[in-house]
Amino acid sequence: MSKGQNEKYVIGVDLGGTKILAAAVSESGEIVGRAKKKTHADRPAEEILERLVAVCREAVEESKLTMDQICGVGIGSPGPLDPVKGMVIETPNLNLTKAPITDYVNRALGVPAFLDNDVNVGTFGEFVYGAGKGCRHLLGIFLGTGIGGGIIIDGKLLHGYSYNAGELGHIKVRAFGARCGCGDQGCLEAYASKTAMIKKFQKAVKKGKTTILTELIENKWDRLTSRVFRQAFDAKDKLVITELERAAKLTGVAVGSLLNILSPDKVVIGGGLMEALDKELLPIIQKYAKKNCFSMISKGVEIVPAALGDDAGILGAAAITWKRIRGEKVAV
Repeated sequence: MSKGQNEKYVIGVDLGGTKILAAAVSESGEIVGRAKKKTHADRPAEEILERLVAVCREAVEESKLTMDQICGVGIGSPGPLDPVKGMVIETPNLNLTKAPITDYVNRALGVPAFLDNDVNVGTFGEFVYGAGKGCRHLLGIFLGTGIGGGIIIDGKLLHGYSYNAGELGHIKVRAFGARCGCGDQGCLEAYASKTAMIKKFQKAVKKGKTTILTELIENKWDRLTSRVFRQAFDAKDKLVITELERAAKLTGVAVGSLLNILSPDKVVIGGGLMEALDKELLPIIQKYAKKNCFSMISKGVEIVPAALGDDAGILGAAAITWKRIRGEKVAV
């Protein structure tokens, strides 16, 4: 696509603990150029922010645009954060504490900047451009190293009183159950996240159980990617299949409870595990969601895999930016 000098774009940014992704995005959701940098999450906050700005500039250069054609930057970041002040309050995976991200980006690039939770942003991307397009009320759940979620009500993100609503990984699925990384017990994340399953596998191996995982990852558990889960499942590894099926059942239980509370049009399930195993996990999630929900509420509700993959974050950040620069309200 040729890009005239009068055409305008925004930059969508996905700020993660490992990498920073940025893309120049048209209003229709077309990505015209991308850039990526390692985050170096243990470096000082100023250096992380410098890298964020640098990757934005690289995305503009890659797109063969000029900064005059960029009318805003949207950033999805792990939280907790304050999207009104544009500040990351703190986050375990990044050396950012009370970091004024939007002020920094605005000063460095000379355009308005907007901040929201990374999973909120991913859910909004699916709502505007992906599997949730055309919905009025949408629930997004993303299964990965942890479990995150986003809630869209009447076309707007639910921020709530604290601005940090949507911690769906911490809905309780077993009273006084397994200890979660958050310090509480019985959270969905304590059973269905990759982190929780790795702990289960490590304990099982110590007790003498066998699994193909140890061969696939050479006993280095940080190598347990979604692709490895896929390989183990295809090899009919009993330990892996048991844990994945339990994760899907409890995710379904959580979805059923959320359907009863929120009554969305659609539920989008994303994240690395779903991308690798959606055909195996989704039917289980659907079954247990409906078993744990009033039939009148679940009737007609679709529970579907996410459509945008790794682009959900940058596209969601871009969509939020387009709405904000038009003066539209994106959250409640």
